[in-house]
Amino acid sequence: MDDYEFQGKKVLVRIDINTPINPKNGELMDYRRFKSHEETLRELIDSGARTVALAHQGRPGDMDFTTLEKHASRLSEVLGCEVKYVDSIFSSYVHKEVENMKDGELILLENCRFYSEEVINRPSDVQAKTFIVQKLKDIFDVYINDAFATAHRSQPTVVGYPVVMKSLAGRLMQKEIETIEGILKKPRKPITFVLGGTKADDSLKIAQKALSNGTEHILTGGLVANIMLAARGYRIGEPSIEFIRGKKMIDQIDIGKELLEKYPDNIILPVDLALEHYGERMEIPVSDLPKNYKISDIGHKTVEKYQQILMESGTIFANGALGIFEDPKFKYGTEEILKSIAKSKAFSVIGGGHTVAASNKLELHGDITHISSGGSACVNLLAGYKLPAVEELKQSRKKFG
Repeated sequence: MDDYEFQGKKVLVRIDINTPINPKNGELMDYRRFKSHEETLRELIDSGARTVALAHQGRPGDMDFTTLEKHASRLSEVLGCEVKYVDSIFSSYVHKEVENMKDGELILLENCRFYSEEVINRPSDVQAKTFIVQKLKDIFDVYINDAFATAHRSQPTVVGYPVVMKSLAGRLMQKEIETIEGILKKPRKPITFVLGGTKADDSLKIAQKALSNGTEHILTGGLVANIMLAARGYRIGEPSIEFIRGKKMIDQIDIGKELLEKYPDNIILPVDLALEHYGERMEIPVSDLPKNYKISDIGHKTVEKYQQILMESGTIFANGALGIFEDPKFKYGTEEILKSIAKSKAFSVIGGGHTVAASNKLELHGDITHISSGGSACVNLLAGYKLPAVEELKQSRKKFG
C-alpha cells in the first residue's frame, strides 16, 4: 500500500469480519476481527480514499448466516466514524452509492455470500468471470485484500479481482504473512496441531499436509473428532451422525480412515466425551458409544491426555473449538486446552473466530505467542499449503505493476 496514492480513488477492499454470533440473542460475540482491519481502513480513510468494503458472515444454511447491518454499526464504533451499510452487493443501487461518495467515506456492502457463487471454490480465471467481479471491477481504481482469514479460499471476492484489476495486500494481510512465514523458518519440535470446530473437511486436509511434513501430534475435537471416531469404527450415535450429514461431510469419514491407517500413532482421538443428556452434561468413555444423544464436548480424561502432550510440545498451532463452547455446559474442553496452551513453554499460535473468542473471554492473549486473525488460513499456511489469495496478489503485482 505504501507506493499507491489513494486520495480521491475508489477502493474496493475485502475484509473478514465473520464473527461468532450468540444463538440466543443474535448479538456479535467477538470484535477482534473488526479491530484487526483498523490499520488498513483508517489509512484509507485518512488518505482520502473512497472505500467500499466487501465481507461475509457465516455460510448458507447456518444459524450465523445473516446480514451485515450490525457489523457496520460495530465497525463504526471501532473506527470512530460512520460506516454506511448498503443492503446490496453489485446492483445499480451500489453503483449509485459509490458514485456519490466523497473522499474519506466508507461503505460496507451486504454479506457477499448472499451471492451464490461466492461459496464455490474454483480457479481464479473462472472466478474473475462471475457477476460479482464483472459488475464491480470497472467502478473501482484498485482492489485491496486484507482478509487473511479467507486467504485459503479460491472464491470470487478473494481471487477474482486480482485477475482483472490492480490489486494490493492490506496491512493485516502483510503482517500475517510475514509473521507466519517467520515461524516456519525454524519451528521448535515436537509440533502439535489442535484441530476442532465444524470445518472438518479443511481440518483433515490440513492434518494430512502437516503430518506429511513431519508434525508429531494432531489433537482432535469438535466435528473433527466425531468424524475421526467414526473412521476408527465407533458408532457415534444418530444425532452426531445426522449432524455430519447436515454438514455434507459423510465422505470425510473415508478420508479419516485413510489418515488413521497411515498415521495411527500421530492422530490422537478423545478417550471420553460429553453428551447433552436432557439439557445436562453427561460424560462417557468412548467405549460406551453409541448413545442417542449429541456429542457436545471432549471429556475430562481427554483433556488430561491432551494437556500432557501440549506441555511437552515445542510448537503448538490451534484452530477450532473442541465442543459447543457457547453453551456453558460444554465450554470445558475448549477453555482448558486453551489455558494449557497459554501455560506451556511452546511457541503457540491460535486462530479462528471461536477459538479467539474463547481466548478473549479467558484473557489469555498475553500468554499466547501469536493470535492470528485467520483460523483455517493460518493453519493451512503453517501446514505447508500456499494460499490462493496470496498467490493471486503476487500475480496481479506482476501483471498490473
